[in-house]
Amino acid sequence: MIPLRPLGVGEILDGAVSTMRTYWRTVLGISLTVAILTEIVVVLLQGLVLDDTGSEALNDPDATLSELGDALAQTTINSGVVFLISLIGTVLATALLTTVTSRAVLGRPVTTGEAWRDARPQVLKLFGLIVLLLLIVAGLLTAGMAPGLLVTATAGGEAGVALTALGFLAGGVVAVWLMVRFSLASPALMLEKQGIKKAMGRSVKLVRGSWWRVFGIQLLATVIANVVASIIVIPFAFLAATLGGDGVGGFLEGTGDLGWTFLVVSGIGSVIGSMITFPITAGVTVLLYIDQRIRREALDLELARAAGPQGASGSGAVPGS
Repeated sequence: MIPLRPLGVGEILDGAVSTMRTYWRTVLGISLTVAILTEIVVVLLQGLVLDDTGSEALNDPDATLSELGDALAQTTINSGVVFLISLIGTVLATALLTTVTSRAVLGRPVTTGEAWRDARPQVLKLFGLIVLLLLIVAGLLTAGMAPGLLVTATAGGEAGVALTALGFLAGGVVAVWLMVRFSLASPALMLEKQGIKKAMGRSVKLVRGSWWRVFGIQLLATVIANVVASIIVIPFAFLAATLGGDGVGGFLEGTGDLGWTFLVVSGIGSVIGSMITFPITAGVTVLLYIDQRIRREALDLELARAAGPQGASGSGAVPGS
């Protein structure tokens, strides 16, 4: 899927797409299955459990402060539940697709069952890693905003608001810097069978001196994946709003009722979008990890040996792990 030498940006992106195209049955099968299961749970929760009526106060200019607070709290809870379900699906897809991409580098196909057997021991650790990274981001943002929130609560005024915004920006910058340093922890954890702490340290070592390159490639991949997903998801969202009772106008104004028709139709669009974006983002991350190891540890020589006839009976994991 890739030349066994240090990779350019185009080769990393092309490698992710080539893996999806060459092993489309396994890659799209994994992505589609995970996306469908995740979206079914999300739609059922939104339709049967999560109540969105209280959030209407956010669009009411006459709402009291108490009503706005209750509406914001309910919206946050609903979004958090949906995010958690989506996170579980993303972790599962990433775990399986990491195995598929690593074997594709050696030209070895892998079935969904083989990918699951290889990834299963590390799935809980991967979930723990991602939750830990999310907590780090939340902690940094909270710490950055804390002085401003304290000033706002005690003295009020524009100074407190400005300090809060400045703290949020500073916390965000530090969070982005750290997340890029830890961005290769996921493939390190899956392919080297390491623990969470060692995988994070491994990522820091691999990214050191290449922060801007890793950041740029992952940002480009994220933009491409989101653009592709939007091209698919947005028409389905408008179609869902048209078929729903409140029409497109209610959808654009944020006052539309999330009925079953809207949830199901928009959910189909989300499934198709996820089926395409999962392989791109996971593939780019894995290939970035392999590229950094080629540049720092001459992994290309080990890959060349493993890809030869003498390595044909290997497990398909990245050599040298």
